[in-house]
Amino acid sequence: MSTVYSVDVQITAPVYDTEVTDRVADAITNVFPNAEVDHQHGELVATTHDMEHFSECLHRREILDTARGVFFDTLDGDTFSFDLKKQAAFEGVVTFAVGEPDELGEIHVRVRVNDPDPESFIDHIAPPTQEGKPIDPEE
Repeated sequence: MSTVYSVDVQITAPVYDTEVTDRVADAITNVFPNAEVDHQHGELVATTHDMEHFSECLHRREILDTARGVFFDTLDGDTFSFDLKKQAAFEGVVTFAVGEPDELGEIHVRVRVNDPDPESFIDHIAPPTQEGKPIDPEE
């Protein structure tokens, strides 16, 4: 039996005068295809309850260890957060924004895990690895 995860994901991204709002919305939905996006006062605010496509992107790029580090570094109670580069997200690629902020701003993602617990959810979307490959808990 598979575990059912209950999460609330809030995604925000500034939209500057030099940007096309629809392209910023596409950057969000290319990484979180089920997100419902609303335009509010110079930024986009989106919500979703599904991170499966995002997890597939992490697996494809083979950045599970990086993702785990970012998630656990920001874990506070039942919530963790991270920033993504807009341009990469527009291409459907997950690239974490670290260091100097991008001139166009980043996509900020805040994940609140309702059930079962944040550590289990992180293990689900970005499983631990050994020699760069996800560890199968069944083995």
